[in-house]
Amino acid sequence: MVTRPLTPADAGELAALLVENREFLAPFEPVRNERFFTVDGQRERIEQGTAKGFAVLADDRIAGTVTISNAVYGPFRSATLGYWVAERLGGRGLATTAIGEVVEIALDELGLHRLEAATLVDNIPSQRVLLKNDFERIGLARSYLEIAGEWRDHLLFQRTAD
Repeated sequence: MVTRPLTPADAGELAALLVENREFLAPFEPVRNERFFTVDGQRERIEQGTAKGFAVLADDRIAGTVTISNAVYGPFRSATLGYWVAERLGGRGLATTAIGEVVEIALDELGLHRLEAATLVDNIPSQRVLLKNDFERIGLARSYLEIAGEWRDHLLFQRTAD
């Protein structure tokens, strides 16, 4: 296993990793306030419980995260998947393995039917991670998310339980 649920005790290690990867992640993320990069900011995010977060591990250290958010149940049973791995640990298959583990949790344990993920159009490595985990490309969403201060187009992918 390369994933485990995030806990408030992970806030310090996670904040340090985010600071270390701040420039690397900036072109792929919304603009973040300074509190986001602090221990208190990360502890609050973990404790809020609005998303189910998982630590991606490399040698028992946090190497990134996978998040299941926007879960809707009833006849929809769908959620959004997000993920990142530290720049220095990229290319090792950590994201691919972590996504596989979290997809299994989402579809089996959490009872979801569908997961959706979005990547910037030019983020080929992230698209490969999804395709390796049997996500299918479902289309282009224009001005989908505000990333690095600009509304950016994204490719949408989905994986269903069937």
